[in-house]
Amino acid sequence: MDSQDPVTVTEPRPGVLLITLNRPHVRNAIDQSLARVMDAALTRLETDSSLAVGILTGAGGHFCSGMDLKAFPTDGVPVVADRGLAGVTRARLRKPLIAAVEGAAVAGGFELALACDLITAADTAFFALPEVTRGLVAAEGGAIRLPGRLPYHVAMEMLLTAAPLPAPDAARYGLVNQLTGEGDAVHAALALADRVQAHSRDAVLVTKQIVQDTRGLDDHTAYTVQDPLSTPVFTAAAATEGAYAFTEKRPPAWQR
Repeated sequence: MDSQDPVTVTEPRPGVLLITLNRPHVRNAIDQSLARVMDAALTRLETDSSLAVGILTGAGGHFCSGMDLKAFPTDGVPVVADRGLAGVTRARLRKPLIAAVEGAAVAGGFELALACDLITAADTAFFALPEVTRGLVAAEGGAIRLPGRLPYHVAMEMLLTAAPLPAPDAARYGLVNQLTGEGDAVHAALALADRVQAHSRDAVLVTKQIVQDTRGLDDHTAYTVQDPLSTPVFTAAAATEGAYAFTEKRPPAWQR
């Protein structure tokens, strides 16, 4: 562990940055101070060439209870620049980010998880968007992302009635990549991160960029966006090495 802050703990592993929200007394609710520090950690993930994957989790048995409502009346929504809640929900991170969810992932906390690329979750975890009960709306991606990731009527029940979604149900719908026992979500996320970073860095980054840049486009338009991104990958040395490694039945150079 190379840095510790009253509101976050960052821990670099080989190729991975583990970021832990550290306000367990309020289920890691996000105030402006946490938003700033989390944004700094994510900036480190993006700019440090030794890091390939980020993991976001919470201390004290919970992922995140969203925006700190005690601070909200005076401070408003905790945002960083134009990047949304805690600098994550509207960010366009190049590197993959995994949410490791224990306990509650609700409101802005669920929206943080939805903004990640992969999710591991304990079988005792749960997700919810209770903003309507507080006179608010799920404005940091919940109402945008959720209807495309769950069956429409399930998503609308969550958004309009604040019904919680237990992690086993979320896994059944494909919203969670890996379901674990209680306390094991981070371990599963680390294993998933190792699987991601076992591959060519450029291939991973460009694949994520293509997904981000083409979502919602018709096929014809999507190809015009994809091709300038994908063509350099096919002509790069890594692609040649990957082809040789396959034909020679050996690991590619980046795995050695």
